Amino acid sequence: MKKIISAVLAGAMALSMGACGTPASQTAASTAGGSGGGATKNMKIGVSIWSSTDVLGSACKKMLDAAGSALGVQLVYVNQGHESAAVTNSINTLVSAGCSGIIVCNSADSEMTAAINTCNQALVYLAQFFRAINKTKSPQVYSLAQSAPYYIGTVHEDEVENGYNLANILIKKKCRDIALEGWVAGDATFLNRWEGYKKAVDEWNTAHPNDKVKLSDPQYAGTTAEGGASVTKSFMNADPNMDAIIPAGGGGDPLVGSIGAIKSAGKTGKISVVSTDFLPDLGKQLETGGMTAESGGHYCDPLYAFMMVYNAVQGNYKKPANSFDEIINPYIYVSSAQEYQEYSKYFVDQLPYNTEELKAMSKQSFEELQKTAAAISVKDVKSRHKD
Repeated sequence: MKKIISAVLAGAMALSMGACGTPASQTAASTAGGSGGGATKNMKIGVSIWSSTDVLGSACKKMLDAAGSALGVQLVYVNQGHESAAVTNSINTLVSAGCSGIIVCNSADSEMTAAINTCNQALVYLAQFFRAINKTKSPQVYSLAQSAPYYIGTVHEDEVENGYNLANILIKKKCRDIALEGWVAGDATFLNRWEGYKKAVDEWNTAHPNDKVKLSDPQYAGTTAEGGASVTKSFMNADPNMDAIIPAGGGGDPLVGSIGAIKSAGKTGKISVVSTDFLPDLGKQLETGGMTAESGGHYCDPLYAFMMVYNAVQGNYKKPANSFDEIINPYIYVSSAQEYQEYSKYFVDQLPYNTEELKAMSKQSFEELQKTAAAISVKDVKSRHKD
């Protein structure tokens, strides 16, 4: 059976590279498909993602590939590195590849104007994951999304709350000099997390004027471990009193670099670290003091966006009049090796949804899918996958 699956994947890879070849400096394309049948056997759904190989991106891909295999849908991946031009180009690439639907993790709201218009013109359904257009800051883009017939909606977290919770963890640990590491300036998700960090710090400083917390302006690391290490070294060199750092995200690789830089400086456990996007060795990092706490476990966002697009292509989901659908997915927070061990058992060692559950999910109404997404947690998976 493994040989058969490998052959299918190899064939899909070859097809994608022929259909979606783009300059390596901008994107990397690959495909994974399943052997299902019926009405979806020729369905192709595109995935525009910053990376399908880093810590978070690879987890997203693994979950999506399982869904594609369960439903017989071919997936086409384009890696765009959260660069605006590459994000726009990725949508064109996926439309040219013959995709009936696309899910995208864009960087800035402004990129969605071209993405939505391209999909409308090509009659290709579109949904976002890990991102939501800001109604207040991007009213024209938001209005376009409301009226666009082929923009289905979005799956995301409450990022302001996420930032607020993580900053408060540091504040309660008596951290008072916090450095902030972003990944790309202007990224919509980073801006929301930053708003949450600042909210927690401002609340504390207002209530404790004699015990104030300092939060630095962000330095940007990109989405690489090297970038994270460089930014963290810069912070440590500039501020010897720094007692905490927030690598805000970027797929997990910048955090890897930051932890390594802190370790090389002999400051593991002396500089507290909180972040978003779980690392594969998070349990060890929590145990040794490399990490203080982390939010994550949200790699099912693109799965729910995939299900939205899948059902739109099938004709099962209808876009609400002058609106769009939205799913808010909860984060999982861990702050000890024991908590991560429990998470790892149900989200790392196995996927949170098996083949039969994925098939059942594909038949849910949108309201049922919303409830499924809202319920995701270690407890939820544990109840469904009894030992």
